[in-house]
Formats: sequence, structure tokens, C-alpha cells
Amino acid sequence: MKKTWTGWGPAADQPQQHYLVEPRHLAGGGDLRYVAEYLRASGWKDLSRSGGPMVFDSPDRTVRVGYDPAAMPGGWTVSGQAVGQQPAWHATFTTAVPIEVVAGFTDTLAKPRSAHAPNVWAPLQEHGWETTRAQEHFTAVAPDGNAWLQYHQNSPGQAHWWAGARTEHGRSWDAVFTPTTPMHLIQGFSAALADPTPVMRPRGHVPATKWIRTTSVSVLPSELGRWQQARLTAARAATWARNSWTAARPRQHTPTAGPYTAASGSKARR
Repeated sequence: MKKTWTGWGPAADQPQQHYLVEPRHLAGGGDLRYVAEYLRASGWKDLSRSGGPMVFDSPDRTVRVGYDPAAMPGGWTVSGQAVGQQPAWHATFTTAVPIEVVAGFTDTLAKPRSAHAPNVWAPLQEHGWETTRAQEHFTAVAPDGNAWLQYHQNSPGQAHWWAGARTEHGRSWDAVFTPTTPMHLIQGFSAALADPTPVMRPRGHVPATKWIRTTSVSVLPSELGRWQQARLTAARAATWARNSWTAARPRQHTPTAGPYTAASGSKARR
């Protein structure tokens, strides 16, 4: 098992070599703290034990996020309990799903839900992913052809969401969502997956593939720390604001959308 990199704030603040990697869907896993510290800053309860799997529970205890590299196949497991009209749901991400893409899903868990109906495909279309429809099967493929998101419905009640990526060495990662997974969460995932912004990886943690582009940069650990702190500060501020004035607000029903609300090819406004 590869160790996660620990580049945030060592004692000696000396420049370190990092690489900006694109496309991000082939950048490899990344630092687990990118997800873990955001959930903690958002008020999630850390149930992790030293040397064991990572486990976080949502403040209302209806959602659990876990990471266990020793499991088979190993990686992230996110499970939601049935609440009201929302059935139970389940999502999994293998270890090489870029942490920024996992965070697209888990960050959305910790944020207020938009009043607008979610559109999973809109972020992908906006960034040049090719979307196709064949009966009840929907597919979006990255511009380089090496990542995809699919919705397959074989029969009523039998459907699944599946995303993945590959390199010249074979399959890199998989992400699977049950059909009951809230669509705004899958949209958070698709938006992070489609984001063309390069992601940063330290030396020694860049995947061995010819299908990525890298740019060498010199970064101070204190700079990395400030960037992460800004992310956590935003999470804490949003959590405080939400708790201070929405705690007593009735939960509003958010309209649901089908798996392909942009079937006509027009882009939904985000």
C-alpha cells in the first residue's frame, strides 16, 4: 500500500518539487486529508481508529464515509440511510480515484442542497465530454477517451451508475453508485471529474503513464498549508452559517430529475 503524502507544514519550510497533472482523471489518488479534514471542519464526527480504516459520520448520523485500503477491492465507501422519501443508497470509489474527484462527492454531502433540480450531465457537456443516449443507457466520455460516466437501466428498478478511467496499462479506477444515490451528489462528482484544472501531486506520486501531461512546480509546504487552510475555513464558515439560521427551517422537497435531463443536447444552467 502506498503511503499518502504528507506535504502540509513540515518543520523546515523548504521548496519541494511537485507536479501539476492533467487530465485529472489520470492523476492517481492523492492525500486523504483533502477529504477527511473537510468533513471534520464541516462538523462530521471522526470515528477513525489509529491504524484502522477511516470513518466519518454525518452530524445527523444518516451518512457514513469510510476509507479502507485493506478491503477488497479497497477504497472509499459512502452509505446513506433511508430518510423520508429518500431510499438507502451506496457509493464506492477505488483507491486510485483522484481525491479531488472523491471530494466532489463528499464535499457535496456537507453542503446545503440546491433548490434547483440536479443535472449530472451538464458539467461534463460544458467541458467537452461527448454524451450519447441509447434507449435507457446514457454515457459521457472524456475528450481524451480515457474516462467515462455511464447510467445503465436494464429494466425498471435495475439500474446503476458507473464511472471509470484507464491508461495504457489497463483500468485505473472505478466508481459505482446505486440508482437511489441522490443525483445532486452524483452531479458534484461529475463536476469535479470534468473540471479541466490540473491537480497537484508531489514527486514520487505521479502515475506512471504516458497519457498525462505534467508541469514541474516548486512549492513551499507553508503554501500548501495555506491553501488547505483556506478550504477548511470556508467549510467551517459555511457550517456555522447553516447551523445558525437554518437549523429550525423546515426541510424543503427538492424536485428530482431523470438520468438525462439534457437529452436535447442543451446545457442546463448551473
